[in-house]
Amino acid sequence: MTAPKNLQEKIDAAGGAVEMLRNNKLGTYIYPVVPSEFTNFRREQRAWRSTAVLFDQSHHMDNLFIKGSGAIKLLSDTMINSPENFPVNFAKQIVPVASNGGVIGDGILFREADEEYVYVGRSPVANWLMYHAETGGYDVDIEVDRRSNSRPYGNAVSRKYWRLQIQGPAAWDIIEKVNGGPVDKVKFFHMGYMNVGGIQVRTLRHGMAGAPGLEIWGPYADAEKIRTTILEQGAEFGIEPVGSRAYSSNTLESGWIPSPLPAVYSSEAERGFREWTGAAEYESINALAGSFVSADIEDYYTTPWELGYGSFVKFDHDFIGRDALEKIDPETQRKKVTLAWNSDDVTSKIFGSYFTPDEADGAQFFDLPNANYGSSNFDAIVDAGGTQVGVSMFTGYSANERRALSLATVARDVEVGTELTLLWGENPNTEKTTVQPHKQVEIRVVVSPVPYSEVARSEYQGGWRTAAK
Repeated sequence: MTAPKNLQEKIDAAGGAVEMLRNNKLGTYIYPVVPSEFTNFRREQRAWRSTAVLFDQSHHMDNLFIKGSGAIKLLSDTMINSPENFPVNFAKQIVPVASNGGVIGDGILFREADEEYVYVGRSPVANWLMYHAETGGYDVDIEVDRRSNSRPYGNAVSRKYWRLQIQGPAAWDIIEKVNGGPVDKVKFFHMGYMNVGGIQVRTLRHGMAGAPGLEIWGPYADAEKIRTTILEQGAEFGIEPVGSRAYSSNTLESGWIPSPLPAVYSSEAERGFREWTGAAEYESINALAGSFVSADIEDYYTTPWELGYGSFVKFDHDFIGRDALEKIDPETQRKKVTLAWNSDDVTSKIFGSYFTPDEADGAQFFDLPNANYGSSNFDAIVDAGGTQVGVSMFTGYSANERRALSLATVARDVEVGTELTLLWGENPNTEKTTVQPHKQVEIRVVVSPVPYSEVARSEYQGGWRTAAK
């Protein structure tokens, strides 16, 4: 039998998208190259609340460079938010949807010059933009700089840009010391410049840790000098470099769901994309995990309102998926929340099961601080009567809150403070390499605000990592 050459052939060979995705043997989703810990993940998590951290984002995201007179048309046709009011030296979040209205993914779009844009984020959006650029007749030049190899095994790694973030309560003191003087506190998502060790670098006003900070970037050849200078200059302020183990858990406090399932697996309008997408691309090897099981792949799709992007939807331009979104009543959509897991349930039903020799199968393993065991995660949430009211989509542990947390979408009428039950683990167990034989367990969870961090709720720009409006 000939091996599948593209996503469509792989779906057909597996007997359906759900079967393919739930049994893909991807293994753990890796944040590559950056050491897993510099000190320990608890100390690194606490630093983004108490002092400052240096996030190294140089390796786990794609960079997609889009140039040419047709660039703004390509972006306008693929983004739900308005292409208007997008000047040079400004950034926007980009959230494409498929023809069915399901979210493809999200990322940050930088406008670096008149006809030059850079998308930074996970592969689904990069692949979506590349496909439409190639097939849509746009006057654009596209260059993709893929994320670093997940397992480089000592081989040299190089990117076009290094990319870092300085975040935390002491971030601005560090930024101005590194710069050698005051740095203009430009508005959120505005770009500027600063000096690091005699090198001028570009900046974006950003905030991942609930306090004002900057994302900075420049040519990869300068990466080590830039990183070393910031850590040396920031030492007196308590700056901590953050390893890949703690990095991904930041979103539990700040409220961003980073891995929705791209809504490309079903609609006939997306068949061309599925036939274009190689059998080794993200969409083909993506692993779907969790206790929520449906035979219909579209039950795993999410809308912009569910992910907190409802305020981004602007019907002032034509874009792929507009017709589908216009038919949706936002008031019927689930809302984004944080779930605070019951600590007694976590310790007794999950961790306690790992230390019971006479019990053949314990609970599905809960890794710290990132407990996700697929690249797209869906755990069922039920109310007191056993009715499913939502899904949990990103799970882990916060040393700042000293509890397990997850980000979820729940029915709009579910109020903050409500206790629900989350089903942890799969039944039946799938063939993913991250799944060992286990029993599904019930965990009590309390519906909580998003972002969970009070500082993040008060400091973030409206619409950025906030609940659906």
